[in-house]
Amino acid sequence: MGRVTVRRPVISFSPRGERRKIDALAAEEPLEVRVNGRALAVTMRTPGQDVELAHGFLLSEGVITNLEDISTARFCEGTGPDGENTYNVLDLALAPGVPPPDVGVERNFYTTSSCGVCGKAALDAVRLKTSFSPAGDTTKVRVDVLTTLPDALRTQQKVFASTGGLHAAGLFTADGEPLVVREDVGRHNAVDKVLGWALMNDRIPLRGHVLMVSGRASFELVQKAAMAGIPVLSAVSAPSSLAAELAEEQGMTLIGFLRGDSLNVYSGAERVQS
Repeated sequence: MGRVTVRRPVISFSPRGERRKIDALAAEEPLEVRVNGRALAVTMRTPGQDVELAHGFLLSEGVITNLEDISTARFCEGTGPDGENTYNVLDLALAPGVPPPDVGVERNFYTTSSCGVCGKAALDAVRLKTSFSPAGDTTKVRVDVLTTLPDALRTQQKVFASTGGLHAAGLFTADGEPLVVREDVGRHNAVDKVLGWALMNDRIPLRGHVLMVSGRASFELVQKAAMAGIPVLSAVSAPSSLAAELAEEQGMTLIGFLRGDSLNVYSGAERVQS
């Protein structure tokens, strides 16, 4: 399996002068996701939890709705310059009777680590219909619980602590109990890994849960949360305008600028209790 971090020599400049040292960088490698032998997408990701990532990706794209929709998942042969398997090609076989992905899911064979939506044929293709609408979820979350989530997320970001270069996504109960945290160079990959973990542990739909993400809340992260039935999405930074519109459309609670003891609620304020 690929390395999560890579050590690289650097020259550091500071008021104390110049010095040479070894720095730890977050690894970034391509992962090609295939379905039934056909290439569906390539994403730049931090190696690790790749099977979770692929399952979460297919769930969030509406290709599958439960673990039984996948019959096998295996890494394909492929070697790097050192002759070792790169583990950068993952093929998932759909179970009999599960229809293949729509053409609109195809991403022109490439997505960047920062924006999973880039390259889709049309914006309408990402307004997917969820099988687990969060609109009727009556979950309530207290403000004093929400304000603990950023620190709870950070304490479990082991790779971020050594590199400073990763996004994170964490799944929490409405009482603030952390269930899983995943890191990746791409914020959408971190969320897919969380959703894949939930799918593989028979927790979909994720009613009554809170998804906490580092950084901003994008349109696609709202979409992914909605596809998994998550009623509350919280972010350290701001949401985009499309993210807020989609959250309202899906009946989700969207929280931004969750820092210290304050937060902003952009939709679904009825779930937040002071």
